[in-house]
Amino acid sequence: MPTPAPAAPDRRRWTALAIVLTAAFMDLVDATIVNIALPSIQQDTGATFSALQWVTAGYALAFALGLITGGRLGDIYGRKRLFLLGMAGFTLASALCGCAAGPGMLIGARVLQGAMAALMVPQVLAIIHVTFPAHERGKVFGMFGAVIGLGAVCGPLIGALLTQGDLFGLEWRPIFLINLPVGVAGILLGRRFITESRSPGALRLDLVGTALATVGLLMLLYPLTQGRESGWPLWGFVSMGAAPLVLAAFVRYERAKARKDGSPLVELSLFRVRSFAAGAAVQLTFGAVSGLFFLIWTLFMQLGLGWGPLHAGLTGVPFSLACSVAAGMSVQKLVPRFGRAVLQAGALIMLSGALLYIWEADHYGTALTSWQMAPAMLLMGAGMGLIVAPVTDVAISEVPAAHSGSASGIFNTTGQLGMALGLGLSSVAFFGAVGGTGESGGGAAAPGAAHPAFIAATIHALWWVAAGLVLVLALLFLLPRRARTPRTEPQDASERAAEERPQPVPVS
Repeated sequence: MPTPAPAAPDRRRWTALAIVLTAAFMDLVDATIVNIALPSIQQDTGATFSALQWVTAGYALAFALGLITGGRLGDIYGRKRLFLLGMAGFTLASALCGCAAGPGMLIGARVLQGAMAALMVPQVLAIIHVTFPAHERGKVFGMFGAVIGLGAVCGPLIGALLTQGDLFGLEWRPIFLINLPVGVAGILLGRRFITESRSPGALRLDLVGTALATVGLLMLLYPLTQGRESGWPLWGFVSMGAAPLVLAAFVRYERAKARKDGSPLVELSLFRVRSFAAGAAVQLTFGAVSGLFFLIWTLFMQLGLGWGPLHAGLTGVPFSLACSVAAGMSVQKLVPRFGRAVLQAGALIMLSGALLYIWEADHYGTALTSWQMAPAMLLMGAGMGLIVAPVTDVAISEVPAAHSGSASGIFNTTGQLGMALGLGLSSVAFFGAVGGTGESGGGAAAPGAAHPAFIAATIHALWWVAAGLVLVLALLFLLPRRARTPRTEPQDASERAAEERPQPVPVS
């Protein structure tokens, strides 16, 4: 009796791929598009500096806290279902952002947008994994990486063009409204072309753990962000002092949850692996450095130097290109040959770029030009690319293969939490040094004129960035010299997808 031929792959898979890649591109662009529009948002809405921080930090925090839960919801209830739900919510939140009547509504819509991205984004790689046969995944993940690189370069430029173009007199609002036709088309096409899938061995939800982590982090980040504007009241210090107690309760609960049913939000046993613990510390610190730098960089160019959004966006192109090129080289050629030393070189190169930037800002002041800034941007971009692309593989190289999916999810979440922490720290590192200049949108800090106060604040904040990079360099010595092959143990589909996930380059 002849052996039946294997079923041919579904021809709709390429359309499904285009849909999920578009969603990934939309999320990355939305995360990078906002910073360039912050001065315009401030001028139009009268937002305070702390409100501007929350426009970016609210998204990052909601996205980070929902990533692991979003992935598990997809495994349990269906990845197609959660992808479409997340895309619908993301599209609705984008509409609310674009129609926001004031800073409060914009912040709330951004938090909703981050939460919906946390439902949508984890499904992208899982859908790719179950849709494509093994022999096609290498090519598909290469396409995914190309989309990530394209989004990193295009995000700031799209934001600059839409903001400065002032379409229909809407000023900054088109940066959010552009998501509406894309989102609607993605939902309609996704319903038809994406195949539903679930994981037979999905872990349970950990809602209590999520709630404890959320409360603990908000108790730390809210007073850190709002404290300067409120005159650093006593309640803020009490809240920040109590935050470690809540996070300690979270750790204790997670240990109990692991013993009870084996499905904690965070697998704490992973932190017993030295390379993973060190890598998570690198990721958290580097995320904080990145979040702080990208925010102050944009405000420095527009509010400090008086440049328009397009001028600022074009000035960032050398950074984005250097970051993308270095990321590709580090993974494909450098790390396999030189191991950990590539990441350490990246930290040193980025540190040299930050120090050069400090010297240029101090030496040229408000007369600094894009061409003078370019060498520092090339150094910082190249240094970042040498770190962000390979750090995950190095950090989880000693984690057993059966836990690599959980490790990857925790690692990505740690980076997002670091971004939120860096944005919170900008209240002390940057806005505190600015003082009252431009505290409202109608103040003297409107784009179009140079303001020396922002130059001094940028230099102050860049020393924080430099100190963070020194700490990153020190932590990198705790990673293994070369990535090791993890022990092979059974994996389910969601863990394999997470293990193969390319890491995005965080550019703003």
